[in-house]
Amino acid sequence: MNKTNFNFLQLIILAFALALFSCNSPAEKQNDESTKKDDYNVAAYVWPSCHHDERFGDMLWPEGTGEWEIIKKGTPRFEGHYQPKVPLWGYEPDDDPQVMEKWIDAATDHGVNVFIFDWYWFDEGPFLESSLNNGFLKAKNRDKMQFYLMWANHDVRRNYWNVHKFSDDSSIMWEGAVDRENFEIIVNRVIQDYFSQPNYFKIDGCPVYSVFSIYNLIKSFGSVEETREAIDYFREKTKEAGFPDLHLQLIVFESPNQQLQQNLEAIGVNSITKYNWGGPHPEDYIQWGTESMERRKQWDEAAEIPYFPNVSIGWDDSPRFPHKGKEDVVHYNKSPEGFAAHMQKAKEYCDEHPEQPKLITIFSWNEWIEGGYLLPDMKYGFDHLEAVKRVMEGEYNPYPSKRNQ
Repeated sequence: MNKTNFNFLQLIILAFALALFSCNSPAEKQNDESTKKDDYNVAAYVWPSCHHDERFGDMLWPEGTGEWEIIKKGTPRFEGHYQPKVPLWGYEPDDDPQVMEKWIDAATDHGVNVFIFDWYWFDEGPFLESSLNNGFLKAKNRDKMQFYLMWANHDVRRNYWNVHKFSDDSSIMWEGAVDRENFEIIVNRVIQDYFSQPNYFKIDGCPVYSVFSIYNLIKSFGSVEETREAIDYFREKTKEAGFPDLHLQLIVFESPNQQLQQNLEAIGVNSITKYNWGGPHPEDYIQWGTESMERRKQWDEAAEIPYFPNVSIGWDDSPRFPHKGKEDVVHYNKSPEGFAAHMQKAKEYCDEHPEQPKLITIFSWNEWIEGGYLLPDMKYGFDHLEAVKRVMEGEYNPYPSKRNQ
């Protein structure tokens, strides 16, 4: 072999080696591609309450089935009120990997490609973590679906999650605020156990971490300045783990105001979204959605950071509150078709903001207890999932007169 041929062979071997080195695993490749600004990400919140929690299950839901215990006890409060909600697939435990495999297939087949797991830290330890750890992360098809955490750092009153046991005892059971020592434990746990997963959702390579309450976040550390120091610690630890940075997302409920905007900026929040359309909850679904879109417009005009649109399916938390009636339930004009129309509006919002990732959050995947869920039930079947699929595949046409243009 002459020198010229030898050098050419070396170049071929080098090119082949570089190609192998640059190849990602399927999950890593999916995650890299999914955060491109031209791609849509549809993320549904997962409320992981329907399993027996090792730490607090015996105390909170003694029947051993988690919040299914309360969901099954829902009662109609007016004519035509759909209670109790009945899942099409039965009362399955959400920490079962086979159940989660079915969820992942149903979600990804209909355009939902991200799960946002509600995640808790009470009494210096995790709560309701098994749905994610034992269910989702052990599912054989987990790489089809991305996920990220929403730290649900809100307070919980005793009769909120089991009014049948605690009756009118509304004293605080758990506070969502934590001290700095616990926060650092949380940071290390989240980075090690979750950010390290190849299918953890990232924006520009930065793992997304959502926080429910900015007020309890600030309460945890005593001031906005000390909260910023805690978040900076989180960022440094995230970078030390090999990521470009942390993407901190905050849930907002109210319309923008000067103090809230200043706090978001001072803490260094990267994006905002909603958990659901929020209150007050009118009886009319269209009115609820219209009011939410108005608040979204206000945030869009006021905030410089990305606002990711939310679409909510419904609101009915009457199983938790025996005193609630018709005026507390979103029921007029509530339908899968109305949900599809609001999904289309959210998609259009993404298209109108090409400078930011196209992320839509949905309330929710399985909030049976609050009346907002994509999972199939005995009344609507797969209609809400089919609505997502039609919109995201461009098959929903709000302008039928333009169909042939």
